[in-house]
Amino acid sequence: MDVTGDNGGRAGQAPCFVVQIHQARRMHFDFRLEVDGVLKSWAVPCGPSENPRVRRLAVPTEDHPLEYRTFEGVIAKGEYGGGTVIVWDQGTYRPLSHDRWGAPVPFEQSLEDGHATFWLDGAKLHGEFALTRFKGGDAPGAEVWLLIKAKDGRATREGPETPDPYLARSARTGRTLAQVAAEEGSGSP
Repeated sequence: MDVTGDNGGRAGQAPCFVVQIHQARRMHFDFRLEVDGVLKSWAVPCGPSENPRVRRLAVPTEDHPLEYRTFEGVIAKGEYGGGTVIVWDQGTYRPLSHDRWGAPVPFEQSLEDGHATFWLDGAKLHGEFALTRFKGGDAPGAEVWLLIKAKDGRATREGPETPDPYLARSARTGRTLAQVAAEEGSGSP
């Protein structure tokens, strides 16, 4: 399993995922799945939870290039997404979506249909999760999703439901948001 992101040629490997903590205008987690050569992305304000009783709002954002899966640093103020970013978790995933008769459904199709299930093998997140779309949001026709942990052997029922983003450490470098900001010269996350 390549979780370092060093292998630019992904052909033949399991698709990757990354969860980045992003101290932008508002603190949030960016949940990204490799699909069709890009990172499909959702902003998850409270971060993913491994408790199946907790449903997390996931707002779709624009696709990102695969190279972005390893990005940690400071995006300059005034630029889109300005703020500090760390890689909180990374790994690979296995699509699990199937139709009502149990036949596998291509992952791209399951996302288009509005319900995708997958198994995460990350440094921090493990087990089955689902993304489910529903209509909502502030704008007419806006779509939002829920990120939900399945009731499997990797689910939790105790402990913090969300990592504290200010104390969280990068799965790639072990640095915090404050350390990344200080090293890049901005002084604060």
